Amino acid sequence: MIEQHPSFLSPGYFYPQRLLASRGLPLIGLESGCVWCWAGSLLIALLLLAACATTPPPRNVSDACAIFAEYGDWYPDAQAASRRWGVPLPVLLAIIHQESAFRADAQPPRTWYLGFIPGPRPSSAYGYSQALDGTWDRYTTTTGNYGADRDEFDAAVDFVGWYVNETAQRNRVAKSDAYRQYLAYHEGQEGFTKGSYRKKPWLMERARQVSRQADRYRTQLARCQSQLATR
Repeated sequence: MIEQHPSFLSPGYFYPQRLLASRGLPLIGLESGCVWCWAGSLLIALLLLAACATTPPPRNVSDACAIFAEYGDWYPDAQAASRRWGVPLPVLLAIIHQESAFRADAQPPRTWYLGFIPGPRPSSAYGYSQALDGTWDRYTTTTGNYGADRDEFDAAVDFVGWYVNETAQRNRVAKSDAYRQYLAYHEGQEGFTKGSYRKKPWLMERARQVSRQADRYRTQLARCQSQLATR
């Protein structure tokens, strides 16, 4: 006969009374359902959930001043990336805006079979920057930033700055040229060289949107950047 084990939610599950008694350990608290055990287990569960949580996107992703007002620590991170790679801050923000709308855990939509069977995703793109696995590995190896994660804003904005700088060196595209920089960002530097984007009118329109968003961010930052710098 199989022994019946107590439920996970039953009192004494974590510290069976027989085991403690057989070892001469005190049973204080067990008669009341081991309140402290329950409290400790609940605390651990809450901590695990908190560790898995991601930062929600800003409430107004189209306004640079609103973004940095909500997430004040993002401004020094973005400024550091801008200065490190010589890339205008509006260009960095506009690319992230287009790629993920500032969602930390953004991923391409998954393929579904029969409406309920999950299939693969079209690529390994992930995080704020939608960096692919291989490109992210190249970034961490090149920069030595091995602890970086794609769902962390400081790492993601630095990645975008690094990639824009690489494109400027390899493809001779100005770092301030949000339109052409985004085309290279989407198609890859080799694809940009081959002109693969020319067969994608939708992509060229998307790049124009990125350029317009960069212009808006530039205007907005001119209004609030002095205040952000004094925080």
